Amino acid sequence: MSSPSADSPAPASAPRLRVAPSPTGDPHVGTAYMALFNLAFARQQGGSFILRIEDTDRARFNETSEQQLYDTLGWLGLTWDEGPDVGGPYAPYRQSERLETYRPYVDKLVEDGHAYYCWCSTERLTAMRERQQKLKLPTGYDRLCVGKTQEERAQLEGYNETPVVRMLVPDDAPTTFEDVIRGTVSAPRPDDQVILKADGFPTYHMAVVVDDHEMGITHVVRGEEWISSTPKHVLLYQWLGLQAPKFAHMPLLRNQNKSKISKRKNPEARLTWFKEHGYLPEAVVNFLGLLAYPPAKGESGEDVEKFTVEEFSRDFAWSKVNTVGPIFDLKKLEWLNGAWIRGLELEDFTSRLLPYLQADGVLGDNPSLGELARLKSVAELIQTRIALLTEASAMVRPFYTQDAALPIDDDARAGLKDNAGEVLDAAIVALEGLQVPAGVLSQESRDGNEWHAEQIEATLRAAIVEGLGIKPKLAFGPLRTAVSGARISPPLFESMEILGQPSTLARLRALRASLA
Repeated sequence: MSSPSADSPAPASAPRLRVAPSPTGDPHVGTAYMALFNLAFARQQGGSFILRIEDTDRARFNETSEQQLYDTLGWLGLTWDEGPDVGGPYAPYRQSERLETYRPYVDKLVEDGHAYYCWCSTERLTAMRERQQKLKLPTGYDRLCVGKTQEERAQLEGYNETPVVRMLVPDDAPTTFEDVIRGTVSAPRPDDQVILKADGFPTYHMAVVVDDHEMGITHVVRGEEWISSTPKHVLLYQWLGLQAPKFAHMPLLRNQNKSKISKRKNPEARLTWFKEHGYLPEAVVNFLGLLAYPPAKGESGEDVEKFTVEEFSRDFAWSKVNTVGPIFDLKKLEWLNGAWIRGLELEDFTSRLLPYLQADGVLGDNPSLGELARLKSVAELIQTRIALLTEASAMVRPFYTQDAALPIDDDARAGLKDNAGEVLDAAIVALEGLQVPAGVLSQESRDGNEWHAEQIEATLRAAIVEGLGIKPKLAFGPLRTAVSGARISPPLFESMEILGQPSTLARLRALRASLA
């Protein structure tokens, strides 16, 4: 059992920062946002970044949430040096496994007169708050239990046998503190906060102070909603004779209407949402950094909005954090995601597409080498044409669909002009004339093989643009519809090369037959 002492343990010389989420459902995007800024400073300063699980809220505890935290933060590359899953010198890193740690600190506060037992029932506290609100009085505990023994309190109304422990906040409690980001900050006077619940679990306020001290945390970086609680924490540090960490309160993430982003109202507040919807982890982290931090400057003074965690960490400074609540602009995120997709190596891009294509049934769980080779060719065609990985399936599916089973989208069929049959007839005749030696695949050497994009394009332009006199931008619509089944598709001639001559001709003939 720990002993509450200002001498144990001494903070490390290098900064130690932490993120401490609660496992109460899908991880919130704010957890990643805080983790990024903690991690950036820790890495820049050669310090440590810690993941701690604050699971003392047993009523809202979700047993699958902790694993989701590991999965989502790991997916984003926001890796930690210490935590429940990797261990460390200050283990355990789950609050529920540290219950014996807190009690000595609570007992010391009671013994020193800084805290007291409260036996008030939930019903009494509810009635008290309702009365205060009705009379427009300040809300807060009325201190009925202060100075009373359990026997004395039991004689009064609203008694509960199992007490909580509350802070005894003095009238002259300090209400200002220094913030690394904001300078001198004022907050409301603290109330007599509960620090130990009836179930023996500490509240956040007690546990966070003890854990941050015991783990040698030097900087507490959290959302601005905790500003009002910081004076309570400062008091606890003072009463216990402990050195307080430095505080930094980040601006809250906000919707377009300036409201706080929440999981209940905003699907994108769930960290799992981003992977589900085809965002790259690099783009999500990049976006979160830009929300409260200015872009770097290029050699010519231009904004450089695309950066890695390493680049973000290199020149990080708390003084650059913008305290105005950043707007969560999904259009900006989508633009960033597209930029990151275009910057991927082709093999990397292809491998990232695969899980989405499998989830959508475009490819099976164990695709053949031939299917994977084709996918790489198709991926090269669409890499500059999508902003989300989830957009790939619609473009890739036609390359893995049997020719006879290819559906033609209604809007694509409706867009066909009266001359579509004539265009298809000319294309079929022209493409039938291209030479493809037996056994030659479209991806192989072009020696003696005319079935490649450049030759296909030249042949079709000669047959349709020059032969039929149709303007180039109107000439190939029916062919695009026949090959992909869609109005918008990957580049036509390259698609035909990948499909091969037999499939391309089969699709052209099928659409032509449907027009007869």
